[in-house]
Amino acid sequence: MLKHTRLSDPELYRLVGEELDRQEHNIEMIASESTESEEVLELSGCVFANKTTEGYPGARFQAGSQVADKMERLGIERAKALFEADHANLQPYSGSTANYGVYAAVLKPGDVVLGMRLDHGGHLTHGSPANFMSKFYDFVSYGLNRETELIDYEELERLARERRPKLIIAGGSAYPRLIDYERAAKIAHSAGGLLMADMAHVAGLVAAKVIPSPVPHADFVTFSTTKTFCGPRGGMILCKAPHARALDRGVFPGAISSIHLNIMAAKVWCLKNAASPSFKATMEQVLKNAAALAEELTRHGFRVIGGGTDNHIVLLDLRSKKITGKLFQDALEYVGITINKNMIPFDSEKPLITSGVRIGTTSVSQRGMKEPEISRIAWIMNRVAAAPEDKGNLEDCKAEALKLIAQFPLYPRGPLE
Repeated sequence: MLKHTRLSDPELYRLVGEELDRQEHNIEMIASESTESEEVLELSGCVFANKTTEGYPGARFQAGSQVADKMERLGIERAKALFEADHANLQPYSGSTANYGVYAAVLKPGDVVLGMRLDHGGHLTHGSPANFMSKFYDFVSYGLNRETELIDYEELERLARERRPKLIIAGGSAYPRLIDYERAAKIAHSAGGLLMADMAHVAGLVAAKVIPSPVPHADFVTFSTTKTFCGPRGGMILCKAPHARALDRGVFPGAISSIHLNIMAAKVWCLKNAASPSFKATMEQVLKNAAALAEELTRHGFRVIGGGTDNHIVLLDLRSKKITGKLFQDALEYVGITINKNMIPFDSEKPLITSGVRIGTTSVSQRGMKEPEISRIAWIMNRVAAAPEDKGNLEDCKAEALKLIAQFPLYPRGPLE
């Protein structure tokens, strides 16, 4: 695939090869990552990258967009069919810009928006002061119940009554349980507002119909096309028919300009792939593996936030192991298992240290791992946690991890060929 780069820029080619080698020999368990198919890699670099266009099919601002129109229309129809949605917009560059597109469609400066707290599992774009959107809208945060570590719907309902938000956001980046979209929609609508479901992390699980969909209940549904959707780095939005025109204006010209047509082509392929029996089987295994991981880690003395998982995420509280998220992340990376440090609800540690970690099972499931391999990974994790700064212990764990991952090739043949 990179035969020309190999000749024109050997230094850069070697770096790509180095990253391929890292991925090949690494057990990837960062919850926001997945492995792109060779088709997605091909399409992400296809000739559609040469074409600049803005607007929508049949109403472009540049000539020569007839084929792009066909491709985008195909993707829209596939998205509507896959998710049983009234309308779809494939143009956002990411899950974040998908959210911005909805904001541009329905919000005015100063409008009240309810979103989940970042340290309780929300996302930067849901109202974190660190995100620039917090300068334009009046974000109010809701969180989890301290005892159950589940969304506090009573708090959400109270805040909605008091603040009358224009928009409520349901979804997050580190919430391992199912979300009651129907209840969230009723709360939003009873307060005179709208519901946006951000299913960035669970879009693939929803597409495969292995967990409930927010589409029947939410006015808008946003997601990124990586993570469980296993596609390119992009975004997508679904909405109810009455909001279609406003949404399209919110995306363009409201939030973005020219379209990344090559990435859109990869999204269109993914929309077909996500309807396949093989994709459904992979997503079913993602759920099985996550449940198995939560159970095994609990057996090893880890505390799993929320008591388990209903999706691909396992969130751990490491205080019972007397280690921080950063220390555990760094030790596992040395071993060849990548996860990420993550705040847990009511965390007393700083964001760069954390008391917890977030683990995902998408990539390992794509590579063919099942419950026996997950049990072995949990065993390695427990051994690392017992002595995260003992180099001898880490070397032994590294050998175990390499032996395990070697049985599950990343690609049948090297994509650099």
